[in-house]
Amino acid sequence: MGSRAVRWLRDVWQIRLYRYVALLVVAALVAGLFFGIRALAREDRSCAAGVERPKDGTECVGVATTAYDFGRDRFRDVVRAIGRENDRLKPGSYVTVALMLPFTASNPSTVSDILHEAQGVYLAQWQANHSSNGQAPAIRLVLANPGATGDHWEHMVDQLERMAKGADRLRAVVGVGMSTDNNKAAVQELTRRGIPVVGSSITADDLANGHKGTDPFPGLARVAPTNTDQARALASFAKVSAGKALLVYDKPGDPYTRTLQSSFAKLIEGSPYEPQPFTPPADRSQEGTTANTFRQITHLVCDTSPGTDTILFAGRHTQLRQFINALGGRGCQDRRFTLLTGDEGSYLTHEKDLDRGALKRNLSVRYTSLAHPDAWLRDTTGGGGSAKDTRALTGLLTSAEREPVGPLGPVALDDGQLIIGYDAMLLAVHGIREATPDGRVVPPLADVGLQWPQVKGSLRVNGVSGWICLDVHGNPYDKAVPIVELTAEGGSRFVRIAWPEGKPPGKECLPPS
Repeated sequence: MGSRAVRWLRDVWQIRLYRYVALLVVAALVAGLFFGIRALAREDRSCAAGVERPKDGTECVGVATTAYDFGRDRFRDVVRAIGRENDRLKPGSYVTVALMLPFTASNPSTVSDILHEAQGVYLAQWQANHSSNGQAPAIRLVLANPGATGDHWEHMVDQLERMAKGADRLRAVVGVGMSTDNNKAAVQELTRRGIPVVGSSITADDLANGHKGTDPFPGLARVAPTNTDQARALASFAKVSAGKALLVYDKPGDPYTRTLQSSFAKLIEGSPYEPQPFTPPADRSQEGTTANTFRQITHLVCDTSPGTDTILFAGRHTQLRQFINALGGRGCQDRRFTLLTGDEGSYLTHEKDLDRGALKRNLSVRYTSLAHPDAWLRDTTGGGGSAKDTRALTGLLTSAEREPVGPLGPVALDDGQLIIGYDAMLLAVHGIREATPDGRVVPPLADVGLQWPQVKGSLRVNGVSGWICLDVHGNPYDKAVPIVELTAEGGSRFVRIAWPEGKPPGKECLPPS
């Protein structure tokens, strides 16, 4: 082979070699870029320790194990206070309690309620760790977010189960929030996996044990009375008459609104008026088009006979606000009406979009609050609660205006959420410590939920919202129900304590068989 042919072959192979090398380099760069982008995308999903953005969403969900405020400036102070308290705890001296609430909610009134409940839960954590004469175990608090509407509850529940089985020693979940289908599913799955739950503001009858003779949520205890008990207390207070009341209700409803509707319907059985439905958006924090429906319902309200003076409302707070605003413009403003509803009314305590002028037009709005700071200071009926417990909390709040307890951010008591959160944590701590064997720090997980049936008599929990005496299903017996009224000037005023049994429980506070 001649030299020219050799050079030609050499050049051809060099060109091919260069091409192969170039292709390999490009492939490596592409692969590196692909995996780099994927890694970055994975990193972008993380919001904080234990919290991430799911593949199908943008909100940060999961269980925050550090001082993470879920991007809400209003939560910053209380989250930092929780973080400082957690950091103070010695390894091996504590168990963990998770506060489950929709921390990424955007509705302003919901955000306020979440803030206040978190403040109350934290204050009970502080008290348990500093004012219990060294009782063990100490309490670590973490924040669990299932998403604004609870859509990511499964992801959160999986995390909580791992924490219950691992070094975090999770022993209870408190809070839960509204009685929605997602929260009901989360509670059912948590309790199925053996994790005790203490509901603060859940009130739906079908999110409780003992409903229709079954216990679908083993290990669930509740601080708030059921919708049925609230309706019974409201009836004993207002003397609702079937011939003088009109029911307005959410259709198809959710666990809260459906059971409230059912309870109200029983109160006015035989009413000459057909109940009036409205259909809100699936996310009931949104406005939707229900304002148009309410404008039409106000015409029907005016069409009732002159003796009709009561409207029973079974709906969420956004729709309640719309309905009140519509009633402010009704044609029969010369007639006086009282609107009665459940504890969702508390969300309107500081609602900016509420037409307060409507409350000056022969309209009163009263609701069953879960708690009110004036209840035991102004009601002197005796039994069922104590002003002493209220004063203890207000003293703790004074301490929380500065470090080391606080600051906690803007505090309000009149919506009841701080109080009910505080009481829920008191009950959780009671169950945890009662289940802890002598000489041990950590109670068996299964034993915590077994404590609820014994919380009665001398073992009751003296909550600021009233005595917490649980029946064998974990529901409060004859719990105090403050009746509260929205005011035209802003805020609300305490009216009176009402009782599901028509009177306070006896000092022994033992539920009947």
